[in-house]
Amino acid sequence: MELLDSRSLMPADWKVLPYDQWADDLQSICGSFNPRPLDKGKTVRGAARGIDVCGMQFAHVSNDLDRVHRDWDDIKRDSSEHLFLIVQLEGSCGVDHFGHHNTLDVGDCILVDSTKPTTFHFGGVFSNHLSMHLPRQIMYSEKRTNFDVARKLQGFDPMAIMLRALIAKIMSTPENDANSAQLKDLIFSATRQAFVSDAETLPHLINESAGRRLQMVDILIDRHLTDANLSAKWLATRIGVSIRTLQQDFQGLGVTCTTIIRDKRLKLAKQKIEQIKDHRGNATIADVAYSAGFNDISYFNRSFKELFHCAPTDCLKQGSDKSS
Repeated sequence: MELLDSRSLMPADWKVLPYDQWADDLQSICGSFNPRPLDKGKTVRGAARGIDVCGMQFAHVSNDLDRVHRDWDDIKRDSSEHLFLIVQLEGSCGVDHFGHHNTLDVGDCILVDSTKPTTFHFGGVFSNHLSMHLPRQIMYSEKRTNFDVARKLQGFDPMAIMLRALIAKIMSTPENDANSAQLKDLIFSATRQAFVSDAETLPHLINESAGRRLQMVDILIDRHLTDANLSAKWLATRIGVSIRTLQQDFQGLGVTCTTIIRDKRLKLAKQKIEQIKDHRGNATIADVAYSAGFNDISYFNRSFKELFHCAPTDCLKQGSDKSS
């Protein structure tokens, strides 16, 4: 862990904070999470703080709680979507995520999806980790590389060493550095490669539960979000069920498959607009819309404003004003 060894991340003495303060700090940085102490005590040893550096957001989280949980209700409260690239700095931490359980020891890395329920287990033992917030749809927009969430990289794995080195480089690079945008692209690519999937084979799921089918559909939508042929019919064929069965699965959620695809594409477009100011290139709103899978600019503009309550051009201007 020498690559991330610093007094700011691993001080010799940790403060003891009121529980409510620690919980409020965590939620202001990471979104809606529910911390649970081991006993009725109202203090937490550690801190939850945000770090903004090189145009990237980090959460530095340390505590001696029993657990921290995020459920479907918490997910619905948060509008932003991220993948959390977590590096364990001190102690250990159990992670229940997407049907997988892992225990993180010092140096280990894991990728966690903010749109899925997660429980971090500490059992009252001190834990300290660093989490990099990666825009979710930007991460999934690279179709050449399929990657897995909820899979642990052990600390001695060369890929884990590479990720820690890149994080250390990012944390020492100012945002106005000429290479900051390229460094951000590099961490996106490196993370995808570090957690690359072995294969994309999906079983026919006609005899599986609706929840299981929808999990697979969610994966396929993320992987093929900008494909022109992505539709409810294509998805049904891909997982081996009828279009009627898939439509009934989505009716149970109170949404349609078409709406899910549209909203994911809009979120990708918004994240791409945020990136325009970083690269300072010549990309236009139309370029962003087409690259996110839209072929009707008027429809894109209307849908964008409906979901985000501002026009794409206003979103771009806000980003430009912030960077000026």
